[in-house]
Amino acid sequence: MNTTAPLLGRIATAPISWGVCEVPGWGVQLPVDRVLAEMAGLGFTHTELGSLGYLPTEPVVLRELLDRHGLELLGGFVPLVLHDADRLDAALAGAREAAALLAGGGAMFFVTAVVADADEWHHLDLTAAEWKQLCCGLEEIERICADAGLTQVVHPHVDTVIEQVADVEKVLSDTDVSLCLDTAHLAIGGADPLTLARTAGDRIGLVHLKDLDDEVAARLRSKELSLMKSVQGGIFPPLGRGSVPITEIVTALELTGRDLWYVLEQDTAITDDDPSALARPKLDVMDSIEFLKGLDVDSSRLRPSDEPSQEG
Repeated sequence: MNTTAPLLGRIATAPISWGVCEVPGWGVQLPVDRVLAEMAGLGFTHTELGSLGYLPTEPVVLRELLDRHGLELLGGFVPLVLHDADRLDAALAGAREAAALLAGGGAMFFVTAVVADADEWHHLDLTAAEWKQLCCGLEEIERICADAGLTQVVHPHVDTVIEQVADVEKVLSDTDVSLCLDTAHLAIGGADPLTLARTAGDRIGLVHLKDLDDEVAARLRSKELSLMKSVQGGIFPPLGRGSVPITEIVTALELTGRDLWYVLEQDTAITDDDPSALARPKLDVMDSIEFLKGLDVDSSRLRPSDEPSQEG
């Protein structure tokens, strides 16, 4: 079955691509109306929520703001502690609150990030009992999302519990949840996003498109740099300028014939407040859009012989 919507009609974005992040010291935070106007001006129809509190947290107000800019809400990133039974009730309460905001704002996706602690993110090697608790927690989030009309996607991410390739493999083997295929965070953790796109396409519910600067990524893996410092150092360049095989990944996913949504989500930081620095996020996003426009990957135009080889 071929997709019914062209690829470029299924590309959303996120405030983090404009340097918007709640982490202290991240960088200059651009005004909301400027960011939304630039998103819309570049042709985007959907955005993710971004840092909690950057966009309104009252669904009616949120929808009104997005409507003014001709945008809709696609989803939101929700960090949750799920491995600790003593903190599960609090996590589920937070999940219900987030689901209500996302659903009320018109979103489709609930992007779960499983964190070791709400205030101090780091990778954690779980015991068998903690892993079982985490899987049960994800099942609870599935029910919360279903009740709200949302699709949960679990996001492997640097400095979270699901970070390394082994963590991703366990999610795939021990749960039925869908994944958010973040092309760069997976690569940082040692997974091959192209292999996942080819072999686990039916488990991918949402795609975050990022490219990766290998030199900066190596410094992040070695703990020489934090994630924030890595972003400030340009770890996620515009699409086509890094090591991630974006063309092959998108082609493999489009060959499934599914109407997958992609989020052009390239974490960036504005480290200076001069006009050229403030304009750079928009220019980088424009470069990524031009890269995507150059891809000939619509399923309706792919012939069977175009399908990538499963080797290599």
